[in-house]
Amino acid sequence: MFNSSVPATFFFSELILKIVMVSILLLGRKKSDSAKISWVLLIISLPFVGTAIYLLVGTRRLGSRRRKRNKIIQHHIPQSVYYHTKDSRLHAVQLETNQASIAYIAETIGGTPVTDGNNATLLGDSNKMIDSLVLDIQQAIKNCHILSYIMLNDNAGSKIAHALIDATSRGVSCRLLLDSIGSREFLHSDLCCQLKKNGVQVVEALPASFLRAFFERIDLRNHRKIAVIDNSIGYMGSNNIAEPSFAPKPKFAPWVDASVRVTGPVVRELQAIFVQDWFMDGVEDLSVLLEEPLHIQDSGFSTQLMATGPNSNNHSLSQLLQTAFFSAQHELVITTPYFSPDDSIESALLISAKRGVETHLVLPARNDSCLVAAASRSRYATLLNAGVHIHEFEGGLLHAKTMTIDREFALIGSANLDRRSLDLNFEISMLVYDTDFASELRFLQTTYIEQSTTVSVQEPSQWSLRKRLWQNGVSLFAPLL
Repeated sequence: MFNSSVPATFFFSELILKIVMVSILLLGRKKSDSAKISWVLLIISLPFVGTAIYLLVGTRRLGSRRRKRNKIIQHHIPQSVYYHTKDSRLHAVQLETNQASIAYIAETIGGTPVTDGNNATLLGDSNKMIDSLVLDIQQAIKNCHILSYIMLNDNAGSKIAHALIDATSRGVSCRLLLDSIGSREFLHSDLCCQLKKNGVQVVEALPASFLRAFFERIDLRNHRKIAVIDNSIGYMGSNNIAEPSFAPKPKFAPWVDASVRVTGPVVRELQAIFVQDWFMDGVEDLSVLLEEPLHIQDSGFSTQLMATGPNSNNHSLSQLLQTAFFSAQHELVITTPYFSPDDSIESALLISAKRGVETHLVLPARNDSCLVAAASRSRYATLLNAGVHIHEFEGGLLHAKTMTIDREFALIGSANLDRRSLDLNFEISMLVYDTDFASELRFLQTTYIEQSTTVSVQEPSQWSLRKRLWQNGVSLFAPLL
């Protein structure tokens, strides 16, 4: 016989659960108001399921043990090259007033002052980047360290793997740190087994499993792309270890990336970031490498590294980008594959255009994430009406994460302009205070714009009602993407 009290019990239990979860959200201090609203909508609209989703992926839980260990490691192994060496050739850098504000914010957040005497080769071709890295591995004499979000068992992955195996056979210490989810297939491949059998140390970053999901948020990922060869040559940017054809999603290919090969004191800070992450998941302290003598060049530019993640100030990257936008006087150009910023960044971008700065935003015309694409396009009308020039790249999936300001300041790295990079993932960005490098990166951005279709101010209003409803509906949950 049907018990009439069951529906009532179910209803009141779910109602109490909603009240508790909404109260927890409203009292929280780490989420923006827009993120809170999105989570409240999800919890209310999906009985029990919304709460389950929030508990799984709605917090920045690293796990208590990992969080404590992470703090100890960062205290023991600071990122700043100034901490690890007392070389008198390292000195404080004086910047122009508008750039000094950016540097101050980055130093306050990351604890790393600007370093001088650095040089970089900009690599806007993924194949050339892989070939350059392979060549440096082949010439290595001491150690090769690589951290990547994705490594595929394709031609690029094979080149890197066999270069590491050959280097190991020469007595070079080779360490490969790969994100547990981003490189899941490679970590279970025959090529990975071959690496391990031949002495290459391979470690999973942020190991993910079903059981771990109950204790820590498993979609917090290490999205950094770093390589350090012999403690003197570094690579960083948007390139994963993968062919531009990107086998998991070939219909969006080619993946178009931008990275840099760097030399100078900044390489030691890239090494420090790798050492921190390796110690976290590999349980091996390599900090002695940071005390080796520096190779400081007589010429070069000023730069600064900023490592961000859920273990640091949750709004640090957002604060840096806002400061950079406000420093622009004439021109601001941004390229990113995923555009779903927080309210503060979007406001700073709008203000940039409204105060007369020529503001360009370059995004892929076809995005591998239909939800992020919809959330991005829901903002087009507001951005275009404010004077932002939006260009949709037609030459593949534009994966380069770059920014130039007035052809005097440049930023390149692994972070997208979306909530995941801003709040959740471990990312790395390089800030360059140099006209020559900024101009070179600006030229690369120009090639992207030339392969793009410029969106007219009228275009969003011509989209169908169904399309606009879809985009605006998705945008309500943009903080969760």
